[in-house]
Amino acid sequence: MLFKYLFIITLIILFVPPVRRFVFYLLVGRQLVKQQKQANNVSGRSREGEVRVDARPANDGSRFKGGDYVDYEEVK
Repeated sequence: MLFKYLFIITLIILFVPPVRRFVFYLLVGRQLVKQQKQANNVSGRSREGEVRVDARPANDGSRFKGGDYVDYEEVK
């Protein structure tokens, strides 16, 4: 008896598109929408490939004049 009902529910889910969409939304849809909104918020702040340079800090009397020069070797 129980198997019969499960079989009918499975057939409805598989072959009726509106029911299938609703079940998909319940299982996955909400999380997918949250992830898309979060990705849009992050990408909205800066575009891909954009370079941002912060202003140089004010001199606080320190003797620091920059970084050290580092030799590099080009790898081909």
